[in-house]
Amino acid sequence: MNQSPGEKETETTEPLRYLSKTEMAAIETELLTDYRFGQQQLIEIWGHACAVAITKAYPLSSLTKKQPTVLVICGPEQNGAIGLVCARHLRIFEYEPTIFYPKRSPDNLHQDFTIQCEKMDIPFLSYLPTEVQLINDAYNLVIDAIVGPEIDLKDVKEPYSGILVTLKQVKVPIASVDVPSGWDVDEENKDGINPEVLISLTVPKKCATSFSGKHFLAGRFLPYDMQKKYELNLPEFPGTDCFIEL
Repeated sequence: MNQSPGEKETETTEPLRYLSKTEMAAIETELLTDYRFGQQQLIEIWGHACAVAITKAYPLSSLTKKQPTVLVICGPEQNGAIGLVCARHLRIFEYEPTIFYPKRSPDNLHQDFTIQCEKMDIPFLSYLPTEVQLINDAYNLVIDAIVGPEIDLKDVKEPYSGILVTLKQVKVPIASVDVPSGWDVDEENKDGINPEVLISLTVPKKCATSFSGKHFLAGRFLPYDMQKKYELNLPEFPGTDCFIEL
């Protein structure tokens, strides 16, 4: 849809909306049904955009360890699949990701993303060290792709509850995908991890209003009609970038 310069300027002066879990689910359903996006397509878009945002937040030149090591922790649902795609793109960008994926999903898409990572010689950990210093010594940062907005916190059980306890103690930076694990999507953080970076996907969620770290919005693909329908007031992305720092 064409916009006049005046219309665009007016829209971008409105505050960016932060969505509830229900609202975001409605947008995703509409993308899949009315706009005929595929699930694999969306996960690939989000995972790539996350990886690009990571390169902005943590350029190779800024990493303090001899090797550009990154630990990507993936959950069993969609956020975990996005983490797998993110790891694959980080490998292409010359980082050295290692994946911890303790409960592999039987879903065909997740299996495909896993095989793609294996074919690129990305190592998978068989267990996460409980001795936090081992993580601090081995990795420059941790990417949290464990619990996304699709999971209710009451359903977070082992091994993920134990992983969150470990992540609360690590000293290396944590970058969370979409929602920091342990946070309620619709409320301020009470007992979750405390990431240095949050990469919101498509539209930030309500819980992100209480986030005080570096915040990126990733995934530049939402049709303009949908942006208008849901009154999202998305910011203007610079150039051809697929992410923007908020």
